[in-house]
Amino acid sequence: MERRTIEPRPNWQETVEEQGLVYPLTRHPDGTFRPYWDESAYYVFTLPEVEALEETVEELHELCLAAAEHIVAHDRFADLGLTDARQTELIAESWRRRAELPSLYGRFDLRYDGAGPAKLLEYNADTPTSLVEAASPQWFWMEERFPGADQWNSLHERLVDAWRRQAKLLPPGPVHFAHSVSDILGEDLMTVAYLRETAAQAGLDTEAIAVEDIGWDPLSRRFVDLRLRFVRSCFKLYPWEWLARDRFAPHVQETLDNGGGTGSTMWIEPAWKMLLSNKALLAILWELFPGHPNLLPAHLDGPRELATAGGYAAKPLFGREGAGVTLHEPGAPPRTRAEGEDPLCYQALAPLPDFDGNKVVLGAWVVGDEAAGLGIRESSGLVTDEYARFLPHVIL
Repeated sequence: MERRTIEPRPNWQETVEEQGLVYPLTRHPDGTFRPYWDESAYYVFTLPEVEALEETVEELHELCLAAAEHIVAHDRFADLGLTDARQTELIAESWRRRAELPSLYGRFDLRYDGAGPAKLLEYNADTPTSLVEAASPQWFWMEERFPGADQWNSLHERLVDAWRRQAKLLPPGPVHFAHSVSDILGEDLMTVAYLRETAAQAGLDTEAIAVEDIGWDPLSRRFVDLRLRFVRSCFKLYPWEWLARDRFAPHVQETLDNGGGTGSTMWIEPAWKMLLSNKALLAILWELFPGHPNLLPAHLDGPRELATAGGYAAKPLFGREGAGVTLHEPGAPPRTRAEGEDPLCYQALAPLPDFDGNKVVLGAWVVGDEAAGLGIRESSGLVTDEYARFLPHVIL
């Protein structure tokens, strides 16, 4: 793994916007705009490195599924901050019937520097973004700048194939694709639009809708779209923890289609993905597979030995994009949970590798149960947040 600098292409911004990346710049707190898509540098991997990472990702995915089975079998939902009995019953049913429910994709965030085993930082298996840039502009960049090279990137083909294979699980009618209008950057909109395109290429009938435009018909007791058609299946880029807490939550529970012909709305991703996107998963993984070379020590009841042995990161169980994450060096004052704050997971501190002053995290994609591609984000600080930059990569 190596970082190399390169001169950006002329008119790079217009180029990537035409390829679906309509948010190539990020507005920073000082009011300036800086590149989110950053092609002033790129990362190089060897084929053996990528093959080893693919094996690691698929093994981590299997470990996560085993942890989900453990959570359901031993009724450990409370450890995940899930205490509503009706909700946990539906999650458990979703897990038990997962073979009947479509499940699409997820993204592992890994600490990796090319010198040692990759370490799992977290798994976003419900609403991962940075998909568009990983699947499309990154590939076209490589074809233009390094013709004849390769890239860890089979995302598009695998997504189309996943929709095609799982089409038989879907109820009749169009698949609705929903994003939130609160997304002012366009990232959620374009992610959903891209996934809708992959479904259409798989032969599915699709329909776009905003989450806020999904209506509730009190007569039929079903969700409907703006044309008053029943929403039979819906891919949502809207986290389950939000869907389970907003004012429509009782209707979601009442109508949830968990396979087997029951319920009237099938949501994609399925409810059992809540088990994998929760930071408590990190502690349960360490409990079940202590010492695994790709895991970091993690606990739910406090930092324990991590407070003095290497330090720790305190992560809210439902946090996203680094929000609420705090880093604690050995011997620092303990991180305590504030009133009203989500529960925390305490994970061993694993500072991101530094390449030329840039802190790097690998986003390794899974489609179905298979490793499917790589996206790389850089940040100036140790927490990868909304100000991170996306850099392309090649295999040379």
